[in-house]
Amino acid sequence: MLMRTAILEDDTNQAQVLARWLADAGHDCHAFESGKALVRNLGRETYDLLLLDWNVPDMSGPEVLAWVRNSLRSTVPVIFVTAQHSENAIVEALSCGADDYLVKPVRRRELVARALAVYRRAHSELASESGFELAPYRFDVKARRVELHGRAVELTDKEFDLALFIFRERGRVLSRGHILERIWGRNADVVTRTIDTHMSRLRSKLDLGAHNGVRLSSVYSYGYRLEKVDA
Repeated sequence: MLMRTAILEDDTNQAQVLARWLADAGHDCHAFESGKALVRNLGRETYDLLLLDWNVPDMSGPEVLAWVRNSLRSTVPVIFVTAQHSENAIVEALSCGADDYLVKPVRRRELVARALAVYRRAHSELASESGFELAPYRFDVKARRVELHGRAVELTDKEFDLALFIFRERGRVLSRGHILERIWGRNADVVTRTIDTHMSRLRSKLDLGAHNGVRLSSVYSYGYRLEKVDA
């Protein structure tokens, strides 16, 4: 289970430590030193998880959280990782929409475990790694097979990975950067046009349309969203 995580932390060493812990667990991380820098990035990118410090330049962690909950197209899990240890701070963060709260110094295994826990709660479909069904589609993850109306659809490896990703994240807008990173890897030399080509193929091969209960939409200058609709 791969998470794309944004870390708001103005202490470079601390940010590197958190990023390394998550990277060692197989996740992708992007670090930001100021609240405004993160907010600007969130205007064009999507993440699976946000780790927020409290006292950072420009915008505080709570101010960033308020912006996230009021402005983003979808709800992203948020964990505070901060030296603020008062009961009032913890209550304020949780009341304003944070999913968890860790007081520094944090422990490596606990951080990774809590990050995965809030991610799973936000993406309950991931509870089963073997597969899932969204009629008339059925995904068998272990066999890397997708069926439509009981018939197998022939997909390339990348097409299967992409189809699985957008179906599991249905209802959520996914930025092109997020899609590229998840399917092709962070350092892959791939242009965004590649995404458009693969999405076009999936739309055709999987017959994505309202008659099959789904709709694949392009969000201009941002990314894509797969939605469940009434057939």
